[in-house]
Amino acid sequence: MSVGVRLGALFGPAVFGVTAAGIALPDVGRALGTSPSATAWVLTVHALALGVGTALAGRLADVRGVRHVLLAGVLLLTAGTAVCLAAPGIGALVTGRGLLAAGSGALSAAALALTAASAPERRGPVLVVFGATMAVFSAGATLAGGVVTEWLTWRLTLVLPVLSLLALPFVLPLVPRTGVAAAGGRSVSSVDGFGAALLTVTAGSLLVLVQSSALSLSAVAVATTAALLVVAALLLGRRIVARPDGFVPRATVADPLFVRAAITGAGVYAGLFGAMYAVPRLLVGDFGWSVLAVGGWLLPGAVLGAVLSRYAGSGLARGNVGRGTALLAAASLTGAVLLALIGVVDGRPGVAVAGASFGFAAMSVTQVVATGVLSARLAPERRGGALALLNLTFFVGGGIGSAVAGALATSLAADRIVLVLAVFPLLGAAGATMLGRATARRSD
Repeated sequence: MSVGVRLGALFGPAVFGVTAAGIALPDVGRALGTSPSATAWVLTVHALALGVGTALAGRLADVRGVRHVLLAGVLLLTAGTAVCLAAPGIGALVTGRGLLAAGSGALSAAALALTAASAPERRGPVLVVFGATMAVFSAGATLAGGVVTEWLTWRLTLVLPVLSLLALPFVLPLVPRTGVAAAGGRSVSSVDGFGAALLTVTAGSLLVLVQSSALSLSAVAVATTAALLVVAALLLGRRIVARPDGFVPRATVADPLFVRAAITGAGVYAGLFGAMYAVPRLLVGDFGWSVLAVGGWLLPGAVLGAVLSRYAGSGLARGNVGRGTALLAAASLTGAVLLALIGVVDGRPGVAVAGASFGFAAMSVTQVVATGVLSARLAPERRGGALALLNLTFFVGGGIGSAVAGALATSLAADRIVLVLAVFPLLGAAGATMLGRATARRSD
């Protein structure tokens, strides 16, 4: 089995935790007798724990090696799955989803670390297949959520990320016994728990704040969360300056390539996650499609993502970063235009499907380009943590996109929501253009 397929299969089910789980939320509310605002925590806690878990595990991979990260991920994912399946109420269910997402994040960080640790001459082909596999999982998330929820039970839909465990036996032979960091260079000495806590609070308060409308938070709770966000962000900034080699390395976050990649991925993921919230509701509510039909028509987006990822990855393998960034910018821009058109042409379903499909394509190319560029740029002992931090920004962006879509759902029609969401992939296209210019200057 291809290395890229194995690593993509380890990472891929993580996306089911948001896009597939969103299909099951109405059933969750009815079964547990909870309000929409309480039920929304099922997605909120997953987005937070997935992003933070990825960041923490990426740093742990640098310090202790990938085997420790895989073990922690398996334990958390298994425990979270068990809690979700047996949860009698919303509180226990949210707790289980947090554990499950943290474990899913750990396995995702391991997949990223192993992808980045590929030999330079093999990294391009591995990234191509990795990105294509990710596109398949993303495009199939809605279909999987609909099938499992309709034919089985919503509880199984909420634990679909546990499918990552099926890839584990195929991934273990790829893991060096000494750990990725130790095999490639000097390992960092500690995880910096205080810096990790500050990053967790910052990311968590940001996600809660942007979803305050969907969560029906009071004015006092919103003000408290905003204050916590400001304080944590300021302290994190000071920590980065005071401890350059801490949990958030100053050299990493100050690197123009990292910043541009983060902007690109956050925009792309925000557009995709937002579209995956709004487009199925548009097709089901306005055009009478079934959830299964929506999922089936979104699958061609995976094919498009695979083709574009292969083209971008082949360019990276030959040192042509410009091809990948140009493809990424074009896919994001096309997706933005198509999403914007939905509000102009009365939300025609073909345009909606095409817009979401280009979102899938942009997502898969983002993983290929961002991972390839930063893997070549960073020292081996920093790759795992840096790529995990980068993916934290991606997932936070995705959380913001779905939160905006959810907040607008109370006041706008579905086609108008998608029109607003077009701003996010436009940001991704701008970031990809800046990333391409930065890499071009470095190669001159």
